[in-house]
Amino acid sequence: MPELPDVEHFRRFFLQHGTGKIVRGVEADPTIVRNTGPDALEEALRGRRFDEPSRHGKWLACPTDGPSLLLHFGMTGDLVWSRDEPDRHRWDRLILVFDDGELRYRNMRKLGGAWLAPSPAEANTILGGLGPDALALTQREFLERLRRRRGGTKAALMDQRFIAGVGHIIADETLWQARIHPQRSIESLSEDERLRLFRSMRKILRESVEHYDFIPRKRSWLSHVRGTRDAACPRCGTTLMRTVVAGRTTYFCPRCQE
Repeated sequence: MPELPDVEHFRRFFLQHGTGKIVRGVEADPTIVRNTGPDALEEALRGRRFDEPSRHGKWLACPTDGPSLLLHFGMTGDLVWSRDEPDRHRWDRLILVFDDGELRYRNMRKLGGAWLAPSPAEANTILGGLGPDALALTQREFLERLRRRRGGTKAALMDQRFIAGVGHIIADETLWQARIHPQRSIESLSEDERLRLFRSMRKILRESVEHYDFIPRKRSWLSHVRGTRDAACPRCGTTLMRTVVAGRTTYFCPRCQE
Protein backbone atom coordinates (compact mmCIF):
# COMPACT_ATOMS: atom_id res chain seq x y z
CA MET A 1 0.00 0.00 0.00
CA PRO A 2 1.46 3.40 -0.95
CA GLU A 3 2.23 5.48 2.13
CA LEU A 4 3.82 8.90 2.48
CA PRO A 5 7.31 7.95 1.17
CA ASP A 6 5.81 6.24 -1.87
CA VAL A 7 3.63 9.22 -2.71
CA GLU A 8 6.61 11.54 -2.31
CA HIS A 9 8.30 9.35 -4.92
CA PHE A 10 5.24 9.78 -7.17
CA ARG A 11 5.47 13.55 -6.67
CA ARG A 12 9.07 13.54 -7.84
CA PHE A 13 8.14 11.25 -10.71
CA PHE A 14 5.36 13.62 -11.82
CA LEU A 15 7.74 16.56 -11.43
CA GLN A 16 10.15 14.86 -13.83
CA HIS A 17 7.65 13.69 -16.43
CA GLY A 18 4.71 16.11 -16.19
CA THR A 19 5.76 19.52 -14.93
CA GLY A 20 5.95 22.21 -17.60
CA LYS A 21 4.25 20.05 -20.22
CA ILE A 22 1.02 20.77 -22.08
CA VAL A 23 -1.71 18.14 -21.93
CA ARG A 24 -2.61 16.97 -25.45
CA GLY A 25 -5.14 14.37 -24.41
CA VAL A 26 -6.69 12.57 -21.43
CA GLU A 27 -8.05 9.03 -21.32
CA ALA A 28 -9.75 7.95 -18.10
CA ASP A 29 -11.55 4.92 -16.76
CA PRO A 30 -14.87 6.31 -15.48
CA THR A 31 -14.70 4.06 -12.42
CA ILE A 32 -11.75 6.00 -10.95
CA VAL A 33 -12.82 9.56 -11.79
CA ARG A 34 -14.53 10.51 -8.55
CA ASN A 35 -16.19 13.91 -8.88
CA THR A 36 -16.65 14.41 -12.62
CA GLY A 37 -16.71 12.35 -15.83
CA PRO A 38 -13.91 11.33 -18.22
CA ASP A 39 -15.07 13.74 -20.94
CA ALA A 40 -15.29 16.66 -18.53
CA LEU A 41 -11.87 15.77 -17.12
CA GLU A 42 -10.33 15.83 -20.59
CA GLU A 43 -12.07 19.07 -21.49
CA ALA A 44 -10.75 20.70 -18.33
CA LEU A 45 -7.15 19.51 -18.73
CA ARG A 46 -6.56 19.48 -22.50
CA GLY A 47 -4.33 22.38 -23.50
CA ARG A 48 -3.35 23.12 -19.91
CA ARG A 49 0.25 23.16 -18.70
CA PHE A 50 1.14 21.35 -15.47
CA ASP A 51 2.92 23.27 -12.74
CA GLU A 52 5.03 21.71 -9.98
CA PRO A 53 3.08 19.05 -8.03
CA SER A 54 2.75 18.96 -4.26
CA ARG A 55 1.95 16.25 -1.75
CA HIS A 56 -0.15 16.21 1.40
CA GLY A 57 -0.10 12.90 3.24
CA LYS A 58 -0.97 10.23 0.69
CA TRP A 59 -2.48 12.71 -1.80
CA LEU A 60 -0.75 14.11 -4.87
CA ALA A 61 -1.91 17.53 -6.11
CA CYS A 62 -1.04 18.33 -9.72
CA PRO A 63 -1.96 21.94 -10.55
CA THR A 64 -2.11 23.38 -14.03
CA ASP A 65 -2.47 26.97 -15.24
CA GLY A 66 -6.19 26.33 -14.66
CA PRO A 67 -7.68 23.46 -12.64
CA SER A 68 -5.82 20.90 -10.54
CA LEU A 69 -5.75 17.13 -10.81
CA LEU A 70 -5.75 15.36 -7.43
CA LEU A 71 -4.63 11.74 -7.21
CA HIS A 72 -4.95 9.19 -4.43
CA PHE A 73 -3.23 5.85 -4.91
CA GLY A 74 -5.37 3.61 -2.72
CA MET A 75 -3.71 0.25 -2.05
CA THR A 76 -2.17 -0.53 -5.45
CA GLY A 77 -1.66 2.79 -7.26
CA ASP A 78 1.45 3.70 -9.24
CA LEU A 79 2.70 6.09 -11.95
CA VAL A 80 4.28 4.84 -15.17
CA TRP A 81 6.09 6.75 -17.93
CA SER A 82 5.52 5.40 -21.44
CA ARG A 83 9.18 5.54 -22.48
CA ASP A 84 9.98 3.16 -19.63
CA GLU A 85 7.06 0.89 -20.49
CA PRO A 86 5.80 1.51 -24.05
CA ASP A 87 2.81 -0.84 -24.01
CA ARG A 88 -0.29 0.17 -22.13
CA HIS A 89 -1.54 -2.11 -19.36
CA ARG A 90 -5.14 -3.04 -18.64
CA TRP A 91 -4.76 -1.46 -15.18
CA ASP A 92 -3.82 1.94 -16.61
CA ARG A 93 -6.84 3.91 -15.37
CA LEU A 94 -5.80 7.45 -16.30
CA ILE A 95 -3.53 8.45 -19.18
CA LEU A 96 -2.15 11.96 -19.64
CA VAL A 97 -0.86 12.43 -23.18
CA PHE A 98 2.03 14.86 -23.75
CA ASP A 99 4.08 15.63 -26.85
CA ASP A 100 6.91 13.39 -25.68
CA GLY A 101 4.99 10.51 -24.12
CA GLU A 102 2.27 9.36 -21.75
CA LEU A 103 2.10 9.56 -17.98
CA ARG A 104 -0.14 6.76 -16.73
CA TYR A 105 -1.88 6.31 -13.41
CA ARG A 106 -2.03 2.55 -12.86
CA ASN A 107 -4.22 0.97 -10.19
CA MET A 108 -5.20 -2.68 -10.07
CA ARG A 109 -7.88 -2.48 -7.39
CA LYS A 110 -9.42 0.88 -8.34
CA LEU A 111 -9.20 2.21 -4.81
CA GLY A 112 -8.15 5.83 -4.60
CA GLY A 113 -8.75 7.62 -7.89
CA ALA A 114 -8.68 11.04 -9.57
CA TRP A 115 -10.47 14.24 -8.62
CA LEU A 116 -10.77 17.46 -10.61
CA ALA A 117 -10.47 20.71 -8.64
CA PRO A 118 -11.46 23.75 -10.75
CA SER A 119 -9.95 26.13 -8.18
CA PRO A 120 -7.60 26.14 -5.19
CA ALA A 121 -10.64 26.56 -2.95
CA GLU A 122 -12.17 23.39 -4.36
CA ALA A 123 -8.87 21.52 -3.89
CA ASN A 124 -8.85 22.65 -0.27
CA THR A 125 -12.40 21.39 0.13
CA ILE A 126 -11.50 17.94 -1.25
CA LEU A 127 -8.47 17.70 1.06
CA GLY A 128 -10.09 19.57 3.92
CA GLY A 129 -10.66 16.56 6.16
CA LEU A 130 -6.96 15.73 6.38
CA GLY A 131 -4.77 16.42 9.36
CA PRO A 132 -1.34 18.03 8.98
CA ASP A 133 1.20 16.27 6.80
CA ALA A 134 3.18 13.80 8.90
CA LEU A 135 6.52 14.89 7.44
CA ALA A 136 5.87 18.60 8.01
CA LEU A 137 4.50 18.15 11.52
CA THR A 138 6.56 19.67 14.35
CA GLN A 139 7.12 17.96 17.68
CA ARG A 140 5.06 20.61 19.47
CA GLU A 141 2.13 20.19 17.04
CA PHE A 142 2.24 16.41 17.36
CA LEU A 143 2.26 16.44 21.14
CA GLU A 144 -0.55 18.97 21.26
CA ARG A 145 -2.71 16.92 18.90
CA LEU A 146 -1.92 13.78 20.89
CA ARG A 147 -3.08 15.46 24.11
CA ARG A 148 -6.50 16.04 22.56
CA ARG A 149 -6.79 12.47 21.28
CA ARG A 150 -8.22 9.39 22.98
CA GLY A 151 -8.20 5.70 22.05
CA GLY A 152 -5.61 3.38 20.55
CA THR A 153 -2.15 4.63 19.61
CA LYS A 154 -1.88 2.75 16.32
CA ALA A 155 -5.40 3.77 15.31
CA ALA A 156 -4.45 7.40 15.89
CA LEU A 157 -1.29 7.16 13.79
CA MET A 158 -3.27 5.72 10.87
CA ASP A 159 -6.15 8.19 11.14
CA GLN A 160 -5.63 10.60 8.24
CA ARG A 161 -7.70 13.21 10.07
CA PHE A 162 -5.18 13.14 12.92
CA ILE A 163 -2.03 13.20 10.79
CA ALA A 164 -1.87 12.56 7.06
CA GLY A 165 0.47 10.07 5.44
CA VAL A 166 1.00 7.20 7.90
CA GLY A 167 -0.36 3.76 7.00
CA HIS A 168 -0.18 0.49 8.88
CA ILE A 169 3.38 -0.39 7.83
CA ILE A 170 4.87 2.90 8.98
CA ALA A 171 2.69 2.74 12.10
CA ASP A 172 4.06 -0.71 12.97
CA GLU A 173 7.63 0.44 12.36
CA THR A 174 7.12 3.59 14.43
CA LEU A 175 5.67 1.69 17.38
CA TRP A 176 8.40 -0.95 17.22
CA GLN A 177 11.21 1.62 17.12
CA ALA A 178 9.55 3.56 19.95
CA ARG A 179 9.12 0.31 21.97
CA ILE A 180 5.38 0.88 22.38
CA HIS A 181 2.82 -1.94 22.20
CA PRO A 182 0.36 -1.36 19.31
CA GLN A 183 -2.64 -1.93 21.60
CA ARG A 184 -1.61 0.73 24.10
CA SER A 185 -4.06 3.56 24.61
CA ILE A 186 -2.88 7.13 24.14
CA GLU A 187 -3.96 7.96 27.67
CA SER A 188 -1.49 5.42 29.06
CA LEU A 189 1.56 6.91 27.31
CA SER A 190 4.09 8.76 29.40
CA GLU A 191 5.64 12.02 28.19
CA ASP A 192 8.83 10.15 27.33
CA GLU A 193 6.89 7.58 25.28
CA ARG A 194 5.07 10.36 23.41
CA LEU A 195 8.38 11.96 22.53
CA ARG A 196 9.80 8.60 21.41
CA LEU A 197 6.73 8.06 19.27
CA PHE A 198 7.16 11.34 17.43
CA ARG A 199 10.92 11.03 17.02
CA SER A 200 10.64 7.47 15.71
CA MET A 201 7.98 8.49 13.19
CA ARG A 202 10.00 11.49 12.02
CA LYS A 203 13.19 9.43 11.67
CA ILE A 204 11.43 6.72 9.64
CA LEU A 205 9.73 9.19 7.33
CA ARG A 206 12.81 11.33 6.77
CA GLU A 207 15.10 8.41 6.08
CA SER A 208 12.56 6.77 3.78
CA VAL A 209 11.99 9.95 1.77
CA GLU A 210 15.59 11.17 1.63
CA HIS A 211 17.33 7.89 0.79
CA TYR A 212 14.82 5.37 -0.54
CA ASP A 213 11.52 6.90 -1.81
CA PHE A 214 9.82 3.94 -0.12
CA ILE A 215 9.77 2.22 3.28
CA PRO A 216 13.11 0.39 3.39
CA ARG A 217 13.57 -3.17 4.59
CA LYS A 218 16.67 -2.37 6.64
CA ARG A 219 18.15 -5.21 8.67
CA SER A 220 17.87 -3.18 11.87
CA TRP A 221 14.20 -2.32 11.21
CA LEU A 222 11.03 -4.29 11.80
CA SER A 223 10.22 -3.91 8.09
CA HIS A 224 13.10 -6.28 7.26
CA VAL A 225 11.19 -9.25 8.71
CA ARG A 226 7.64 -7.92 8.96
CA GLY A 227 5.17 -10.43 7.54
CA THR A 228 7.65 -13.29 7.17
CA ARG A 229 6.96 -16.67 8.76
CA ASP A 230 8.36 -17.24 12.28
CA ALA A 231 10.12 -13.87 12.11
CA ALA A 232 12.30 -12.81 15.03
CA CYS A 233 12.59 -9.32 16.43
CA PRO A 234 15.68 -7.63 14.87
CA ARG A 235 16.44 -6.07 18.27
CA CYS A 236 16.11 -8.90 20.81
CA GLY A 237 15.48 -12.08 18.79
CA THR A 238 12.05 -12.81 20.30
CA THR A 239 9.53 -14.32 17.91
CA LEU A 240 7.24 -11.59 16.62
CA MET A 241 3.52 -11.75 17.27
CA ARG A 242 0.66 -10.80 14.98
CA THR A 243 -2.70 -9.34 15.88
CA VAL A 244 -5.35 -7.05 14.40
CA VAL A 245 -5.44 -3.42 15.52
CA ALA A 246 -7.85 -0.87 14.07
CA GLY A 247 -8.84 -3.44 11.45
CA ARG A 248 -5.29 -3.94 10.14
CA THR A 249 -2.82 -6.79 10.56
CA THR A 250 -0.21 -5.70 13.06
CA TYR A 251 3.22 -7.12 13.91
CA PHE A 252 5.04 -6.45 17.16
CA CYS A 253 7.58 -7.79 19.62
CA PRO A 254 5.97 -9.02 22.87
CA ARG A 255 9.23 -8.46 24.74
CA CYS A 256 10.45 -5.08 23.42
CA GLN A 257 7.11 -3.33 23.11
CA GLU A 258 5.31 -2.59 26.34
